[in-house]
Amino acid sequence: MRKRFFYLVIAILFPFTQAIAAPENYKLDPLHSYVLWHISHFGFSNPSGKWLAEGTLSLDEAKPENSKVNVIIHVADFITGIPELDKHLQGPLFFDTAKFPTATFVSDKVDATSKSTAKVHGILTVHGISKPIVLNVTLNKLGENIMTDKMTAGFTAKAQLKRSDFGMNTALPVLGDEVKLDIEVEANKE
Repeated sequence: MRKRFFYLVIAILFPFTQAIAAPENYKLDPLHSYVLWHISHFGFSNPSGKWLAEGTLSLDEAKPENSKVNVIIHVADFITGIPELDKHLQGPLFFDTAKFPTATFVSDKVDATSKSTAKVHGILTVHGISKPIVLNVTLNKLGENIMTDKMTAGFTAKAQLKRSDFGMNTALPVLGDEVKLDIEVEANKE
């Protein structure tokens, strides 16, 4: 009798424990998710630009290594604050946004480095070329957003890449090859 009761309790509680431990799906807030880039301009300055991003996040709080992210970056929609520069960067010498209007990042591994930091490995596709990249990610906050009443996850990430790895060689080496990325993300639970 006791054995049967034990199995009954397990059968009742098991689905609940699975639900608690399961990854939760979030959608990136396109108004608060972006990639900010910086590049050396002939050594004189380090101009920057911004792209907006959207996508999904599967967040497993209990086992962060099971989390996944899939992001679309709207490369054609430059925001540098200088309209002529935006047009120049959209052209065939750089991003050729008529052919490649978006870039993507799809994670394939998450290494938690502390309770609030991780190295997120994945494949970045820019200008039709896919390369591995590692994002150094910090969880800023996980909680209810007072503006939307939704559970929200906020992250900051940093990475570096070489634009030549993605086939963008215009004005090398005087125009910087190294691109620094600062990424801000807010994602709302679906």
